[in-house]
Amino acid sequence: MLNLTKITKEIMVMKMDKNTKKSELEVKARQWLTERGVTLDDIAELVYYLQSSYHEDLSMEDCLENVDQVLTKREVQNAILTGIQLDKLAEQKLLDQPLQKTIETDESLYGVDEIIAFSIVNVYGSIGFTNYGYIDKQKPGILERLNDKSTGECHTFLDDIVGAIAAAASSRLAHATADTGLIEDNLG
Repeated sequence: MLNLTKITKEIMVMKMDKNTKKSELEVKARQWLTERGVTLDDIAELVYYLQSSYHEDLSMEDCLENVDQVLTKREVQNAILTGIQLDKLAEQKLLDQPLQKTIETDESLYGVDEIIAFSIVNVYGSIGFTNYGYIDKQKPGILERLNDKSTGECHTFLDDIVGAIAAAASSRLAHATADTGLIEDNLG
């Protein structure tokens, strides 16, 4: 006879593990960001850059929390891994021409890097596109370094991915603030 209590406990533990542990995909995406010289603090600084004028009490901790939450999304993790892999292949000159030169030089008419970034931006709604467009043009903080072609590193995809993560985290923060404001308006 089956012990239903034991099975129920095992299922509950499996669900708890699933909810508290990072997936292999998420761990790898975070690891690859770090290996490419991008920290969560770097991305949080971009969120602060985008949102500080809209939120009086915004802290770096708030920004970091929103970046962390964006990185839990599978679509974001897939974009990170795909983009970084293509950048690494371009660095190693393992792509066929003319794609090799296009990615290596971050050719201005090549938009696939932005399309991958849009998949991240879109996770938290259309406001992310505005945030992304602004930060992509300004290139503050880590984005300036990632766009430096003199290093010999290729970050054609990574710079857009990092900007998109910051834009998505900013959108998440804006939505949370708007939702809080609506609750306060309804209570007051």
